[in-house]
Amino acid sequence: MNLPNKLTVLRILLIPVFMVVLYWGFSGSTYVALAIFIIASLTDMLDGKIARKYHLVTDFGKIADPLADTMLVTAAMLWFVEIGQMPAWALLIVIIREFAVSGLRMVASDKGRVIAAGWSGKVKTASTMVCIVLMFLPIPAWLNTACVWVIALTTLYSGVEYFMKNKDVLSDM
Repeated sequence: MNLPNKLTVLRILLIPVFMVVLYWGFSGSTYVALAIFIIASLTDMLDGKIARKYHLVTDFGKIADPLADTMLVTAAMLWFVEIGQMPAWALLIVIIREFAVSGLRMVASDKGRVIAAGWSGKVKTASTMVCIVLMFLPIPAWLNTACVWVIALTTLYSGVEYFMKNKDVLSDM
């Protein structure tokens, strides 16, 4: 397993640590969880840069990297829904998009094709992670609401774009 794939696996392993810290609820636990989230998010940026620079892109990485991002983001958003900071509909948009894109990738895989993360998916991931970081901080309600909308709209846009760019995968269905 190469370094970028190890970083992806590390991101996945940090998710339960992140959640345990949040639920533990000790003084400052939110900021410790935020630090874990930021470290996990930075592994996403780092694994991609290393993979591209040193030609270490693998099919595992193309599939596992976006899934690791989704798991991390979903964990944080579940927390925000639970504490009443985010409406469940926003999380539902994220989950439906991820299931739909994962399904598209599975159909493509059956046809011998791997669909890597596109530009809009990368923008969605980056903006979502920035918004989640902001939402862990004491921000005004309007900014929290703006973050929810940024997450929902970038998620919708990137999901539609994946299907538009890869509609040929579904052409014989």
